[in-house]
Amino acid sequence: MRRIRFVPTDGALVEVTCRTLHGTFLLKPSPTVNDIILGTLGRAQRKYGVRCCAFAFLSNHFHLLLEVDDARQLARFMGYLNSNLAREVGRIAQWRERFWSKRYQAALISGEEAAQIGRLKYILSQGCKEGLVRRPQDWPGVHASRALLGLETLQGIWINRTEQHIARKAKRNSESRDFTTPEFVHLSPLPCHRHFTSEAYRAWIHEIVEEIVADARTARGTEPATRPEATASDEPLGHHELSAEQRSRKSPFCHAASSLARKLLEEAYRWFFAAYRNAAEHLKRGEPAEFPLGSFPPALPFVNA
Repeated sequence: MRRIRFVPTDGALVEVTCRTLHGTFLLKPSPTVNDIILGTLGRAQRKYGVRCCAFAFLSNHFHLLLEVDDARQLARFMGYLNSNLAREVGRIAQWRERFWSKRYQAALISGEEAAQIGRLKYILSQGCKEGLVRRPQDWPGVHASRALLGLETLQGIWINRTEQHIARKAKRNSESRDFTTPEFVHLSPLPCHRHFTSEAYRAWIHEIVEEIVADARTARGTEPATRPEATASDEPLGHHELSAEQRSRKSPFCHAASSLARKLLEEAYRWFFAAYRNAAEHLKRGEPAEFPLGSFPPALPFVNA
């Protein structure tokens, strides 16, 4: 059973993970796919105001580190992002099946500095820790490391399919390039490091990346990247089989550096869950029901302050 969507009423930093169906390499890097991913991410960010701290898109899954105000903002952002990625990247890959394996997984991250840094480091290590590339910034797909190091501007494209469809029906020119506009992704510092200047934050990111490279080198010795099939854009679609352990592993509810912080987040969710279930029972009996703030009542509007 899926957890009830929950974000504390004062907002939170969350790590979002989503995987393609059967681990198929539908997100395999290419200039066109990269542009579509960045454009869709930038447009979703502009529409829903989510603050993005980091991201990494590998060939069969992605990770996002987002600061959100409530569960509705996160749900709208992810609904827009995933539905448009499925259509646009699916069009490129000529993929007509379901695109995503299941709904995105969102894990809360405590306000502890160590917890936030740990998740940022984990996301930036994508591609490097698996032995695909020697450094995070070498990954040929969409990856926040280059922008965080000041090496790249995060610009992609958005294709207005509505206007293109109208033009096609009117028998006017309907080439995609005529309905394409640029979109930009803007990165925010971790909440615990908002006090850093841009230069200080970039220097700190450089240290984090160097740690990632050193850790990966220690883990794999002097061996080069070992799975080029997941990065080569001219190869046919493949997929990566999950191990039995990976298939049975449950996504974490939260990430915390201390048992106390974890306990506080879990207790907050238990209270929220109990209040939600109690209100749902009243609603089922046709009685007045008061759902907790930040919840999605069945067939009723989102509850906010």
